[in-house]
Parts: sequence; structure tokens; C-alpha cells
Amino acid sequence: MIDISPSVMQFLLAFIVAAPLLGAVAALLPAPPGLKGKSPEQAVLRHGVTVTGVILAAAIALAVGFDQDTPSRFQATTDISWIQALNVRIHLGVDGISLPLLLMTALLFFLCALYSYFKLPDGPSPKAFVALLLVLESGTLATFAVLDLLLFFLAFEMVLIPMYFLIARWGGAQRQAAAWKFILYTLLGSVVMLLGLLLIGLNSGTFDMVALASDNGRGLTHTTQLLAVLAIGIGLAVKTPMWPLHSWLPDAHTAAPTVGSVLLAGVLLKMGTYGFVRILLPVTPDGMHTFAPYLGAFAAVGIVYGSLACLALTRKGNKGDLKRLIAYSSVGHMGFVLLGIASMTPTGVNGALFANIAHGLITGLLFFLVGALKDRYGTADLDTLAGATGAALYGRAPRLGALLAFAAVASLGLPGLAGFWGEMLALFGAFDPGAGLSRPAFLTYMAVGAFGTLLTAAYLLIVVRRVCMGDPKEGPEIALADVQHYEFAAWTPLVALTVLAGLWPAVLLGLTDPAVQKLLAGGNS
Repeated sequence: MIDISPSVMQFLLAFIVAAPLLGAVAALLPAPPGLKGKSPEQAVLRHGVTVTGVILAAAIALAVGFDQDTPSRFQATTDISWIQALNVRIHLGVDGISLPLLLMTALLFFLCALYSYFKLPDGPSPKAFVALLLVLESGTLATFAVLDLLLFFLAFEMVLIPMYFLIARWGGAQRQAAAWKFILYTLLGSVVMLLGLLLIGLNSGTFDMVALASDNGRGLTHTTQLLAVLAIGIGLAVKTPMWPLHSWLPDAHTAAPTVGSVLLAGVLLKMGTYGFVRILLPVTPDGMHTFAPYLGAFAAVGIVYGSLACLALTRKGNKGDLKRLIAYSSVGHMGFVLLGIASMTPTGVNGALFANIAHGLITGLLFFLVGALKDRYGTADLDTLAGATGAALYGRAPRLGALLAFAAVASLGLPGLAGFWGEMLALFGAFDPGAGLSRPAFLTYMAVGAFGTLLTAAYLLIVVRRVCMGDPKEGPEIALADVQHYEFAAWTPLVALTVLAGLWPAVLLGLTDPAVQKLLAGGNS
């Protein structure tokens, strides 16, 4: 930690939330003559890299100045009255739970902007692409920084329109249908969620998330908590996505451009699980206690369902799209996150938060790699890629093949890499759930989840075998480019952080654990 004054920290967080919006407006303006470079298109793409890079630098500075001795305390706070009639305030702050998500979000947006500078997806104006990317970044960063229920809802909804257009205008086949499915599912879930947020705010007399967490549900009746958890939980579960509310996800991922898939999996899904931890666990603990066994059951089913769907896609003749396969794998991986939350224990919730970050890094890398495969082969269809002898990626593009194998073993939870710790801690949380929860039920969920890890290993190893192995001399003659310099720049941070988090999990757990302990204790620790 470097000693940075509170006013500077406050400015940094406000800047991180607001700067992408200002950057989006600037992206739509004509570029100054001296900054156009070879073309206006190049200038606006460079603008996107610059703005996201500055925001990443600000997020790193915020993390450097963050007092790691008190990660349970909200830092860099801004608290300004906004709508007095409703007692709504512009309240911002970060603690050990939200800081890692802010950093990962800023990093993924910068890497996507950098990747798009060299590999812009086919579509309309690059200006619109960069502007939408920056509006999307502002919405996601605000979601993890705001401490007011209505502001949380506005930030939560702010991401829908830019993601809709990124899929509908820059996506692949069936993009219009996938974009509509995405926005209809999430909008309908959000309408229900808004009712739950209003129910909490109007019954407790405040929308302030810090005050509500400190009250720990004492100002809300049991019935109010049950209704609030049901309503808010549905909206969050759609975004997570929890089985059986997941069916928009495979279509959206399959149709989205590469960077759209990276951001959808790496950032947008985390908004749902973050809402469970930040709002439902501390604000409506009694309601969560009632619904926790059902949440755990849905999570366990989702783990196995996602893995079985992926196994089905790997079978020869099933025309399994690799992007679709990774999307279904996300249903399973996010099932572990929900299982950890449902356990209502520090171990399980810490595991859920760790798995959130691990999934963002690893699945973001996987979508980058599959996008690169699709660019080279013209398809992400597993049968076409594998052909009669296998795609032989090890022989044709060894560095690309090695990276795909690395991402696959990280995703299956190999010890020593980031994917291992979150899933293991979530299972440990289910092994000894919170007081009053049915241990036999959660032991069953743990056993189902453990079985899901075996299925995960099976389908990912099949993918590696079919795509990476084979004799390049036996297949068709293909001049395949190995990893390019811009790909190396975009992917290396994700590889490095996956290894770092796997070998040194205390870096992340040291931030989250004190905040989780305080959150589960009702803000009194």
C-alpha cells in the first residue's frame, strides 16, 4: 500500500466510473486533424485503447492506495444527495469484495480495446463500436462501485443496450435473434428485480446499501425479506445465469463478436453473482436462509447440466460450436459460484468470489482463443475443425495450441491454477453449510458438484484432443498463422494472472475474507 490521500482516492473512483461515458461522447466527435493518423477509423480505435488504458491505470492506482489492513471498510467513498424526495444518493465506495472485480473489469475492457484495434469485427461504424464499448464499461464499473440500490439498478440496466447492439450489429450468424433473446430475458428479469429493490427501500426507509447491510434485515419483516429475495433473485439469476434461466446465454455467445463474448462471460455474468453477495446476503439474511437450499439445488443441477451439454457438443457429428460449448461451460462454472453463496458461510462465499475472478480470467482467455481459431479456420464448429484426423493445432500453430490446452486445464480446475481454489472452497462451504441449513441436502449438492468437476475434465480434454492433436501431414494443407504480436499482448496478462491466482490465492482471499466476515456478521465485525 502507498499512502494516497482520501480525496485523491475519492477522485480516482469517481473518475473510473465517469470517464468511460466522457470517452464514449468523445469517440463520436470528429478526430482532431493531428490525431487522425492514417485514417479516422484508426484514430477512434486508438482513442478506445487510450481511454480504457487510462481507466485501467486509475484502477491500479486505486488498488495501490487501498488500505489492505482494513479491506472490510468502504474506501474512496463519495456520498452526495441526488433525489431528496426518494432519499437516493450518489454513493460510491469499494471494499475487498468489489475491488478485485473493478480491477478485472478495467483489465478486460483494455485488452478487448487493444485486440479490436488490430482485429475490429465486421460491422458498421468503428465510432459506434468504440462508443458502445465505453458505455458498457461505465455501466459494469458503476455496478461494482455504487452503494445505493436504485443506482445499482440503473448501472445494472445500463449495460443492456450497448451489449444488444454489439451482438446485433457486429455479431455473426443469427445475431438479431440472439440479441433480442438476450435483452428480453434480462429486461424481464430486471423488471421483477426493481420491484424487489423498491420493496426493500420503501419498507426500510432508505436505499443506502451500507445502512441496509448494517441493519442486517432487522427493519424488514420475514415476509418482506422472502418477497424481496424472490424478486431480486430472479433478476440476478437471469444475469448470472442460473439454470433454468440460462437459455439466452449460448445463443448470445455464439452470435457475439469475440470481444463481446469475452466481456459477456468475463464481466457481465459477474454482475448477477455480485448482487447476491452485496445485496441479498447482508440485507435480507432471513429470506436468503429460507431460499438457500433451493438456490443450492439449482446450482448443483446447473453444474451437471452445463457439463452434460458440453459433453454432448463434443460428440462427433453433433456440429458442436466451440463458442456455444464454452457458454454452456459457464453455466456449470457459475453454478459453483451460486453453490458457494447458497452455503452462507465465509468459506463458501469467499470461494464464490474467487471463482468469479477465476472464471473471468480463464473464460475470457478461452473466448479470445476460440475467436482466433475462428478467424483462421473460418469456423468454430468442432467437427469441421477436427476433421478426420484432428485439427493438429500443436503441429500447425504450436503456441496457439499450447495456449488452448493451458486455458482448458485451467478451466477444469487443475491445482496450481486459478480455477481450482474457487470451486474447492465452494464445495467446502457446501460440506459444512451455515447454521440452520440442512447439512444432508448440502452434502448432496457437494457430491453432485464434485461429479460435475469430473464431467468438466472429460469434455475439456476431449476438446483438446480433437482440436490440438492429430498429424498435420494427413489433413488438408493449411497455412496457419501462429499467435500474432497483438494476440500475445492481449492474452499474456490473463495467462499470468491465472497462474498468479493459482499459486498465490492469499492475494485475493486476503482482500475478500475480512469483507465477507463483516458482511455475514451484519456489518458488526
